[in-house]
Amino acid sequence: MITIDRSTLKFLTDLRRHNDRLWFAENRSRYEAARENLYLFVQAVIDDIVKFDPIFKGLEAKSCIYRINRDIRFTIDKTIYKTNFGAFMVRGGKKNGDRFPGYYLHIEPGLSFISGGSYIPPAPWLKAIRERIAMEGDNLVKILNSREFRKYFNGLEGEKLKLPPRGFSKDHPHIELIKMKSFLTEKPLTDSEVVDPGFFEVVTGAFRAMKPLNDFLTTGR
Repeated sequence: MITIDRSTLKFLTDLRRHNDRLWFAENRSRYEAARENLYLFVQAVIDDIVKFDPIFKGLEAKSCIYRINRDIRFTIDKTIYKTNFGAFMVRGGKKNGDRFPGYYLHIEPGLSFISGGSYIPPAPWLKAIRERIAMEGDNLVKILNSREFRKYFNGLEGEKLKLPPRGFSKDHPHIELIKMKSFLTEKPLTDSEVVDPGFFEVVTGAFRAMKPLNDFLTTGR
């Protein structure tokens, strides 16, 4: 079964300590091995997602994995490289993260997690999601409270408005969900879990449990 190698976490740990171009150049082969490990793992995950979400058929890992170089043009922090590997598996690849909900895998020593849903959807999509919650909030609550979902996740996370958005009553039974600006769910992971032989089943099981939430958010558009 495909796994995340210990050497992949070790590379990221060392990169955190030596985040400069010279060290990276000297350890380029380690980076390429770690990236290849991630690529193979993510592709295997995508191939499994296709079994319960056929719209992902044909999606390639290379269109889902983020670059390790940081964009430092508009930030005070000039650290060159990210100290994590991230992959957002979404319809059409990560570039469509503002159009569709998806499945996210974050590998970082001590800070790994599985996540998914929609992060700060654009205004038209956000409005549509809120309108669907207003009409079918009970269905969303049922998804979030299902046994399969609760096996991996503990509800939704993300920033909320302090007041109800315009057009929604403060007395609506699902107003706290309607006030959300993102619709995310997350499962933190230990390093031991990440390198465990059963990690692939954990990731794919969590994404399978997340599918009804993503369906709700997609239909809400």
